Amino acid sequence: MAKVLAQETIELPGEDRWLETRFEEVYRVGSADGEVWQEFGTLRQVAFDAAGNLYVLDSLAGRVVIVAPGGELLREFGRLGEGPGEFRHAIEMAVMADGRVVIADAGHRAYQIFDAYGEYERYVRMGGEGLHHIPWMSPERSGESVVVGAAIAGAVYVGGSLDDTGPPARVIERWTFMDEALARETVARGWEPPRGDENERRAFEPELGVDVLPGGWVAYSDSSAYAIKIASSETGISRILTRPFSPEPVTERMERTERDRRLRELLGQGSLIRTPDGVRGVGGGGERNRWVEQIETMEFFDEVPIVRGLRTSWNGRIWVQRRGDEPHEVGPIDILTPDGRYLGSYRTGATRIPDAFGPGGLAAFIERDELDVQTVVVKRLPRTVGQD
Repeated sequence: MAKVLAQETIELPGEDRWLETRFEEVYRVGSADGEVWQEFGTLRQVAFDAAGNLYVLDSLAGRVVIVAPGGELLREFGRLGEGPGEFRHAIEMAVMADGRVVIADAGHRAYQIFDAYGEYERYVRMGGEGLHHIPWMSPERSGESVVVGAAIAGAVYVGGSLDDTGPPARVIERWTFMDEALARETVARGWEPPRGDENERRAFEPELGVDVLPGGWVAYSDSSAYAIKIASSETGISRILTRPFSPEPVTERMERTERDRRLRELLGQGSLIRTPDGVRGVGGGGERNRWVEQIETMEFFDEVPIVRGLRTSWNGRIWVQRRGDEPHEVGPIDILTPDGRYLGSYRTGATRIPDAFGPGGLAAFIERDELDVQTVVVKRLPRTVGQD
């Protein structure tokens, strides 16, 4: 029987201590006028291995590009195709510390495994025949496993039903890729917001954010409160990190503002028309008006969640994205440690959470240059937040 530790709640300060965004740029790759290997199609994901090599998943070209710590090309593998080691729709990537790579290929309905040299090893089939959710995978710093939660990287449609082959809703699992099978273990169960008969997600409903920590632990947020939970499959929840921020009740004004915001995103600025019979868009067809109807009738959660995102760095720092002034906006980013220390916060807009963390304080950001070309910028974080 697993040993269960007593839960410890640590109340962190309520006053923000601002950090400076003194990130040192190490290199950048991806350019319309650069070397051929830097001509990326669609940058789906980036990741690091323990040696500090950067892995770039170009889903449009069906390849993985590996960049050495100095910014030069180390190797690349994969291509579009039907055979082993070729991708039909590479949608998610997990890079192990030793350089082994797992690619979730939605087209082949399989996880393709590559060794540290980019050589194809084997398939692990996803199973099922219907609509299969592919979760975001967070590799543990050592070992053979990845941690998955409710965040969805994508889905593949083959038949007309939904296969329960991903993790159940609000459940955090550890996946180990065996020879030709997937071994699954429950790490923790997130809080499930109560829903009505429709069982549909509501606007402002709190997300389940989860990422790995050293030593087999995970950090996750699952409610509208500021409560970061530290857990493992052996002990359950051992620690909860809180800050004294209270969720704001959702008002009718918030609901109306959020509906208008989503409608403008759907229909375009200036094309929103309110009539006694509802909202219609200029030039909108039947499909567009069906989306309009869904937005107009959508349900809302009763509180605005405080936490909007959670990631962990290579050395176990917890980056917590808070809400902004408006319910749909993001605000400051808090930096915490698993043992309950508050290191400070980055002001709203000063930075965003990196797309990937690496050893020695490395962090990668997917950006767009002045020509709207996707570029990966690798920076080094300050010692206080990025390095041991």
